[in-house]
Amino acid sequence: MKTVLIVEDNDKNLKLLRDVLQANGYATLEAMTGGAGIALAAGQRPDLILMDIQLPDMNGAAALQRLRGESATAAIPVLAVTASVMQNERNGIVAAGFDGFLGKPFALRELLALVRDTLEKRR
Repeated sequence: MKTVLIVEDNDKNLKLLRDVLQANGYATLEAMTGGAGIALAAGQRPDLILMDIQLPDMNGAAALQRLRGESATAAIPVLAVTASVMQNERNGIVAAGFDGFLGKPFALRELLALVRDTLEKRR
């Protein structure tokens, strides 16, 4: 079973992501700050990370840079999850080194397809 770490500070979004992923056969880990997500990723080594961009302690891009800078977490694919949908913002997210992008609000099929495709590419 693949494990997905969800780093999201909004309770409703966190619950939705968790419930959808678990209902589709994924194990989940959860963090509500970038720092907690980084620590959980280092300790648990999830197969994939869903990272909100707007977090209370640091933005998702800063958290991504810290993950990429550690050998234990550098290879874990990280998908940005954000309400920022302007093209220049999306370009910035991709340029920051994220493996993909999921806009909010998202369609459940889109979420599951992106998670599945990202995990398959990792193999």
